[in-house]
Amino acid sequence: MERVCFSFQIKPGTEDEYKRRHDEIWPELVEAIQESGFTNYSLFRRGLQVIAYAECEPDVATAFGKIGSYDVNTRWSAWFEDVIEQLTDEDGQMFFAPEVWHLD
Repeated sequence: MERVCFSFQIKPGTEDEYKRRHDEIWPELVEAIQESGFTNYSLFRRGLQVIAYAECEPDVATAFGKIGSYDVNTRWSAWFEDVIEQLTDEDGQMFFAPEVWHLD
C-alpha cells in the first residue's frame, strides 16, 4: 500500500456546488474508485484549495492507471470542468505532496 496526497483549486463561487456534487457522488464512481485500489480516500477544502488523501493498493501509479480506464471517471471529470480551476500544472502533472512523516 502506498499513500498519496495531492491538491488542486476550485473556481471562486463554486464551493457549495463542489460540496453538493460530492454529497451526491455516483455509486458507480465509488465502485470504480474502490475497484481501482483506492481506500481511505478523503477530500478536505480550505478556501478554494482542495487537499486529497488516499491509500492506494498496490501503489499510486497502479491505482491512478486503473481509475483512468473507467468511463464513469471520464464522465465525472468532465462534469467538474466548470468547478475545478486547476487540477494539473502546465505539463499535465498533478500537484502531489510528498510524504514527510507518518504515524500508524
